[in-house]
Amino acid sequence: MSNPKQLTFPWNKENKSSFDSFYTTKLNKQLLFLLKDEALKDDLLIYGAKDSGKTYLLQALCNQFNNQGKSSFFLPMRQAIELSVDILDSLENIELVCIDGLESLVGNKAWEIGLFNLINRSFNSNNRLIFTSAKNIDGMNFELKDLDSRLRKIQSHELHSLADDDILSALKHIANLRSIELGSKEAQYLLTYADRNISDLVKILESLDQLSMEMKRKITIPLIKEVI
Repeated sequence: MSNPKQLTFPWNKENKSSFDSFYTTKLNKQLLFLLKDEALKDDLLIYGAKDSGKTYLLQALCNQFNNQGKSSFFLPMRQAIELSVDILDSLENIELVCIDGLESLVGNKAWEIGLFNLINRSFNSNNRLIFTSAKNIDGMNFELKDLDSRLRKIQSHELHSLADDDILSALKHIANLRSIELGSKEAQYLLTYADRNISDLVKILESLDQLSMEMKRKITIPLIKEVI
């Protein structure tokens, strides 16, 4: 197989994910430290609820490696499962490999064997493997018991979702980083009438920012009503 860095995949889109833009609560500080510390090369398994930010953190880590001139590879299993397992060949030669959504390959014999072999090859290389899953290891019933055993030896950490009390602070944090003027009343209105999901709220915030620039208007409640 060719070097994965040279291949084009449907999920290879530019993103601006960064650790600075990720609102970190006390519950997630230790996990963020383990991800960001350049001296650490431990493999990790991160599990958490949908929209807790698992994919975002993997992309942020890949961007950090790329900015340092290091090689990285991001693989979303929900999409990759439709491709040949050969995509895993030679990934141990890449400094960082992030595999998102392990639960998608449970029960797929070829992919379970492929992942098991990749982990074994990576033990003999100097690369780092980071996995995410919607479930912890006890909630994933891999058919290949050797794979289950290998994954249990990897550090496992939960990525906690934002509590309701944190969502407003997170929204303001992201708005400030992007130099978007969002007043307290407007932010509270968003939380009241839009889905209290930080991913959806950020998309709305981006739409509001674009619309406010086009219309040369501040972000107000009437403008928010036009978007949500």
